[in-house]
Amino acid sequence: MSFNPADGEHFVKRNPRCILCRGTKNLCNRERCPVLVKYYSQVRSKQLTDSKDLFGSSPPGVFVGRYGYPKVDIGPLVPPFKGDTFEMDTPELWLGKSIDDIVDFRTSLVRGKYTVGVDDVDEGGRVVDYTRDMALCKEPAEVEAIFNKKPSGRITLSDSVQPYGPSAPIKKLDLGTLKIDRRLDRVYNDTDLKAVEAVLELYDKGVFVSKIQRAFSVGALGVDENRRFVPTRWSITAVDDNIGKNLREEVKEYRPIDEYRIYETWELDNRWIILMMPRTWIYELVEAWYPETAWNPYGKDIAIISSHEHYEGRKKYAEIGGCFYAARLAVAERLKEEGKQAGTVILRETHPGYIMPVGVWNVRENVRNALKNEPKKFETMKDALFYISTRLDIKIDVWIKNSEVLKDALYQTRLEDFGRGEKWA
Repeated sequence: MSFNPADGEHFVKRNPRCILCRGTKNLCNRERCPVLVKYYSQVRSKQLTDSKDLFGSSPPGVFVGRYGYPKVDIGPLVPPFKGDTFEMDTPELWLGKSIDDIVDFRTSLVRGKYTVGVDDVDEGGRVVDYTRDMALCKEPAEVEAIFNKKPSGRITLSDSVQPYGPSAPIKKLDLGTLKIDRRLDRVYNDTDLKAVEAVLELYDKGVFVSKIQRAFSVGALGVDENRRFVPTRWSITAVDDNIGKNLREEVKEYRPIDEYRIYETWELDNRWIILMMPRTWIYELVEAWYPETAWNPYGKDIAIISSHEHYEGRKKYAEIGGCFYAARLAVAERLKEEGKQAGTVILRETHPGYIMPVGVWNVRENVRNALKNEPKKFETMKDALFYISTRLDIKIDVWIKNSEVLKDALYQTRLEDFGRGEKWA
């Protein structure tokens, strides 16, 4: 394939179907996503166990499915070996690992499936109780799982959730001694505490976002009568969204930064540029997917999609999906730490080395990582954009055309450019 992204608009397709869908919306009306089918064929299915019995150390990991809702399959994720497996379900620790590394250890996890109604949090039986207990653990849990049949099936790949391996209906579940995280246990036992308040309390106490998402999914948070099982992919976005919104509202109380800043990183063949501007809160994520990447496998042109929000936020779910909320959390988190606010545009240039989806954690943790670095600072927007043009392959005019926030910053004059000074006096 021969094309030059610097040549501009001819090689860009706006909002192609696969990027809007990402294997979740069935926009092509096919029984199975053809993109994911391709990836399944590339990943060797492991023979993890030849028995209906499985002994292993769960990270701890749990999973709540979404198919059949309001009936859902819940259960543990367990490898066929014992030891320190904590890293296997803690994406905060995966930076620097290759796609092969991530897929390899994630597909070692066997998923047990036990069907319950989403309301059966307290009356679902022993498997439900043990699965919830595992979600509250702070260290790997020794697990014996007995299945109705030998685990089998393709691995699960998704843009929302981390991969995992074969699965089987679970018949019986036994656990060894558990070490419960006191922070999680406290909010679980507070049945008058609203779920959003519990999420924010756990985040403020330093609990990993991935662990909060896990507790949220098994109905361990919230007012007693409102507790429900939440499919894992939904819980991931719900937690990212609620933490991000709370941080955003705090950030709005601070003064804007004084200069243009650019943070950057390059992981899994994704180039990340984060531009922060000296203005009140506005935020956008723009993704450009090269041909032969995860969500543009058959295209001949670069595919671009974006979602943004103004100062007041947005009411509709972001077109770009859970990545929007994951990146927003990271941006607001960084600004909160500094006690500043800013307008922010994230440019993600995804190159052909990103061959399969590994989960939305990839966005949150890479933006976090970029924002830990010392930024390049500029006095003018022109200087900042020129620098970006030297760091990304796609022509800067193409980024501007596909970014509502960049166009707004370049061509619109706003009252907030002159102040809101009474708030920060």
